[in-house]
Parts: sequence; structure tokens; C-alpha cells
Amino acid sequence: MGAVVVDPGSLTLVLSPGQVLDRASLHLANALLGNRDSAAGLEVLVGGLRLRFVTGTSIAVTGAEGLVTLNGAELPLNTAVRVAPGAVLECAPALFGIRYYVAVQGGIPVQSEPLRAGASLTFGPPHGHAPRLDHAPARRAVDPKRPVVARVSRSAHATIDDAGTWLRLTTEPWILSPESDRVGARLVGRPLGVTAAPAAQPQPLTSGSVLLPPSGLPVIALAGHPATAESPVIAVVRDEDLDMIGQARPGQMVHLLGGA
Repeated sequence: MGAVVVDPGSLTLVLSPGQVLDRASLHLANALLGNRDSAAGLEVLVGGLRLRFVTGTSIAVTGAEGLVTLNGAELPLNTAVRVAPGAVLECAPALFGIRYYVAVQGGIPVQSEPLRAGASLTFGPPHGHAPRLDHAPARRAVDPKRPVVARVSRSAHATIDDAGTWLRLTTEPWILSPESDRVGARLVGRPLGVTAAPAAQPQPLTSGSVLLPPSGLPVIALAGHPATAESPVIAVVRDEDLDMIGQARPGQMVHLLGGA
């Protein structure tokens, strides 16, 4: 046994890097610990997580910014920290961003269900790799008081029927809906005209695809998206900007900037 979940907070999941909504943050945590790029970690929504470590290990907490403590003392973020047996990690509600990422040396086996109080976590054996970073690059978590700006572009997988719809999509402000989840970031604003005809058959869907359902309100496909969609794809969020959408809060303004 590696640790016991005292309180999972609002939602804590064990996910691989391909499943998380902020991939850069989990990659950073793994790099700080010398983990494989494929090592899974904890995605902690908002905060509230409390873990008691049964065995000693090293951890790194990245992503959102807020007060994270180890035995009551503030834990530095974006840094590898040694944890002694019996230590308790606590994540207070995030002040910037919305998802913390907790990586443990050796990684955590992926689980299909959210963590519950009393659940046991096991850690993989250390790989003996030196950390790929000796310090974290300067990075700022998403500020909930500022708009999230993400670039979108047309691509071979994106179709849109008129310039007016594209102009409105990329110039008018959008608000992230509270109905957003790991499947999709739902945007609220002045509905777009649905000028693109529904696909004749479900089309393959990738993370970052911007769908236009019959409501006229765009939905950005996130890591939990289904394999296919019937609604037309009108744009694609650039991959390097997608993590910021995953750290945006409900009610936060989102600007989609058009590109070539």
C-alpha cells in the first residue's frame, strides 16, 4: 500500500496523461520525479483532497495554484518533494485554475472510478531514471478573473459554411457554461446560425474539435469525448492551447481567436 484517501474532495480521478484535461501539468509533474511520460497521476477538481501516505515516496503537485500542505506546512508547487511515512497531504480550494495534478514517484495504477474516502492507492516502483527537470519552468496557472484565449483554426477535419459564422465564432465573447464536464467545454453566448448540415454519418472526433449542435452554442471536445459525433465540426482548438480550456472555471470568459 502506498497511501490512503482520507477525503477525495469534490472529484479526484486517477488518469493517464492522455486522459487528463491539462496534459502539460501532469507531464511536468512526471518529469520532476523521473517518471515515464506514460505514468498516471491524480487529477483533483477544485481541491479538498487529503491523502495519508503509508510508505515514503516523492511527489510533485502542479496545475492549479492554491494552498497545498504536507503535515500542515505549505508544500511548494511544481517541485519534487520527499514525503515521509505517515505524512498527510491536503489541497485547499484552488485560487488559480481548477485542476491540481498530483504525481507520485513510480506512478499510480489507473482506476476507472473516482476515488472515495478510505480507498487505498499503490505506487509503481521507481524507474531509476533521473528527473528530466531539476526545476520547473516559470508558468502561471489560469487566472479566473481573466479571459482564457485559445486559438482556433480551420483544418481538414473542420467544416464551416459561411464567413459570418466563422467571424462571430472568433470575435464574439463566450462564457464557459456550468454544464461543462470532462467530455466537453460548453460555451454560452449569442447562438450561432447552424449553417453546416449534420454529417451523413457520425464523424471521428478528436480533442479540441469545436462542435456546433442544433442549439447554436459551440462545444469544445475534451479528453472524455466520445469517438464520434453527429454535430458538424466548425473549428479546431490548437493543441498547445487546449490545456488552458481544461483549467478554465464555469462562468469564465473564453475568447476563440481565428487563424489560418
